[in-house]
Amino acid sequence: MSKISPCLWFGGEAEEAANFYVSLLPDSRIEKVQRNPVDSRSGKAGTVLVVEFTLAGQRFMALNGGMRFEYTHAVSFKIDCADQAEVDRLWDALTANGGQAEGCGWLRDRFGVYWQIVPTALPKYLGGADGAGAQRAMQALLGMVKIDIEGLRRAYEGA
Repeated sequence: MSKISPCLWFGGEAEEAANFYVSLLPDSRIEKVQRNPVDSRSGKAGTVLVVEFTLAGQRFMALNGGMRFEYTHAVSFKIDCADQAEVDRLWDALTANGGQAEGCGWLRDRFGVYWQIVPTALPKYLGGADGAGAQRAMQALLGMVKIDIEGLRRAYEGA
């Protein structure tokens, strides 16, 4: 078990968010739900205080802090995707119900958490041996919202 795990702060939707996130990726599960023992700023006695969960093998904690703080781009979670189908599935799920698409594979989910949905092929095109192709792929990427692997390939190859 890792000694470090991210803690996500929520105003009151920690359990909903954790359940949503674990539904998206293999090797994910809710580990423990801890409830408030007494009334406090984080909620009434018996309401969810902390959810410990594993997301794609990484431990996380979701905390209902009682008030909502906004997340920023300064911290985001990158998901490596094997193919376009996985990019599309995760993109659609995370932008649904109030999530917001950004650019270059970034999005903000309905809970305000930032994600990068990145195909594993991206470094092949941005760091390939063909310098001009890599420049074309980077220019293509900069014009994308959700990353399109085929579009990157075409740009890299000059097609």
